[in-house]
Amino acid sequence: MSETIFALSSGAPPAAIGVIRVSGPQAGAALTALAGRLPAPRRAVLMRLRDGHGAMLDSALVLWLPGPNSDTGEDTVELQCHGGRAVIAAVEAALAALPGLRRAGPGEFTRRAFANGRIDLAEAEGLADLLSAETELQRLSAMTMAGGQFSGQVAAWRERLLMLSASVEAVLDFSDEDDVALLPADFIARITAFAAELGDWLARPRAEALKEGYRVVLAGPPNVGKSTLFNALVESEAAIVAPVAGTTRDVLTHPVALAGVPFRFFDTAGLREQTGDTIEAIGIERAQGAMRQADLVLWLGPEGEGPPAAWEIAAQCDRPELGSKRAPRHRLSALSGEGMDGLRGDLVETARLALPRPGEAALNQRQHRLLDEARITLDGAAGLSDPLLVAENLRLARVCFDRLLGRTTTEDMLDTLFGRFCIGK
Repeated sequence: MSETIFALSSGAPPAAIGVIRVSGPQAGAALTALAGRLPAPRRAVLMRLRDGHGAMLDSALVLWLPGPNSDTGEDTVELQCHGGRAVIAAVEAALAALPGLRRAGPGEFTRRAFANGRIDLAEAEGLADLLSAETELQRLSAMTMAGGQFSGQVAAWRERLLMLSASVEAVLDFSDEDDVALLPADFIARITAFAAELGDWLARPRAEALKEGYRVVLAGPPNVGKSTLFNALVESEAAIVAPVAGTTRDVLTHPVALAGVPFRFFDTAGLREQTGDTIEAIGIERAQGAMRQADLVLWLGPEGEGPPAAWEIAAQCDRPELGSKRAPRHRLSALSGEGMDGLRGDLVETARLALPRPGEAALNQRQHRLLDEARITLDGAAGLSDPLLVAENLRLARVCFDRLLGRTTTEDMLDTLFGRFCIGK
């Protein structure tokens, strides 16, 4: 029998309301000990809570949620108390004094929901992403995963795979020992189409890009306005601005959301072929590395000398004495604000095309790897003629789908996932 756990599930006190959750076989007994009785299931009731000595703790709104129809699949109690520190501490102390109860660890409520079949692994991963979402685009993608859209798609793929496996089993059942029957005429075409569909999913923008943000690197020689533009884009004096060449010696990075789209901007050391400063040379090397890893480079240097596909930016249009580019993508001044709205809008539209669309399921590294394994085994099955080998490949693909939903997984992986959650979730 599992232990009964409790934790504060709302924000840290003081607050208007503090929500304490209890889950496990002793949840009902714990509520009876504190409130004197069990209220009607699934009805919010105002009750007085008392400790083991009969002393008044608080008047709380109480919910009694018998399992398995609860978030965790277990008997669950929710205590909506006043959110003062002393109140929360007193109620938690009273719960801790009851036999069979202990404080929950990070993510333990959600882990029990997974273990009891209330959610699958893909939904749990989506919930973890939802809790860490900082932009609207991240929230929408996480809501899609937590809501089960991808899980439903995997279940449909699995059912489709079972139908293919049934066709192979029928061939094996009705063939004799000396003559292996042929697979249905359209069988290879069905597998090929299936693999191509998985390939389309694999080609979608990944969840990691959404979490890290669209990577934009500002690059060019010293004193072309990189740090000034960087500060304007991140709306912070994050970079030191000075007329001295080599002021920026390392790669500075700052995350920011523009119109709900996550970005990560990088300010880099000024690029020049020779420098007698060892530290500046290291900064230049790091700047070149950042450019190679960028989703987009804003090139503020001489026209045509930036990396391929970089945007030409004339960043100091308020200083005509510095000359100008003939055909920049954007002409602007970070100091006066001229042209900045156009650059921000262009960045947002470009990033939206490269990141998962709003509400679209985005695969994380684990999901992408398993889906790719399933695609590879299906491609392998399409090139086989022996039904026994085809059946084995289909079985391996089915294992990948099962692992996507957490039907077969490892404790280490679960520890890592649920360790991302806060205590009380």
